[in-house]
Amino acid sequence: MRLLYSTMNGFNFYTRHQNEVTERFPELVTGQIPKGTILDGEIIIADEYGKPDFEELMSRFQVSSPKRIPIVSKVKPVTFCAFDVLYDKGKKVSHLPLTDRKEILDEIIPDDLPLITKVLPINGNGKALFDLVKQQQLEGIVLKKKDSNYEIGKRSNNWLKVVNYHYATVEIAGFRKSEFGWLLRFPDGQPAGIMELGVPPDARNLAHQFAKIVGCEEVDDYAYFTKGRETLQCKVKYRALTKRGLLRLPSFVEFAS
Repeated sequence: MRLLYSTMNGFNFYTRHQNEVTERFPELVTGQIPKGTILDGEIIIADEYGKPDFEELMSRFQVSSPKRIPIVSKVKPVTFCAFDVLYDKGKKVSHLPLTDRKEILDEIIPDDLPLITKVLPINGNGKALFDLVKQQQLEGIVLKKKDSNYEIGKRSNNWLKVVNYHYATVEIAGFRKSEFGWLLRFPDGQPAGIMELGVPPDARNLAHQFAKIVGCEEVDDYAYFTKGRETLQCKVKYRALTKRGLLRLPSFVEFAS
């Protein structure tokens, strides 16, 4: 989860949507980050193999009770992984080249902090690194031009996220009635999750026509296609399987026969 770490006025932590979440992560407060600093990075909780556990992090993030936070911060501490710096000693440095900002980041963060670390850059070898990421079933890499500045509030073409997508062919079991979402299931009939992303209008229309042909059974906010010989299948890409065996962030690729 993206997090801005600020010591401009005390300690303040913000999500990418500028929501302040300082009180939720007391374990990240330390006197070893100099005053006048703003860092950009991500918080993670690692699993037993040292890999980021997204579901565990989401569970931790949802804890908002002032009584529970001190407990979970010790039992399930997060680690802040800084990959960039926007302010140093109270001065804006986002206009500097990335290589210069990485040097500043090196100076700001000591090597021995238990819950705050810095993301080390790898020069070149992007394909080899991505191949290793796929072997370890990690989420992906980010390619950044060495001379790029930090474009605040913008998506930069100088930074490219390369996601390690997985692919599957699943059945569309129905749809959500209140807001768009296709109900997915695996070929063996097990639920595969809800798909909201990447579905173009023509694909939505085709599924709507299919629903008219086969009929639907409505249950609460959901409409399920009536089971029969006909099924509607599609190929999807997704980030990973959740612990419940569902597709994480499935996105439409194409219909499958």
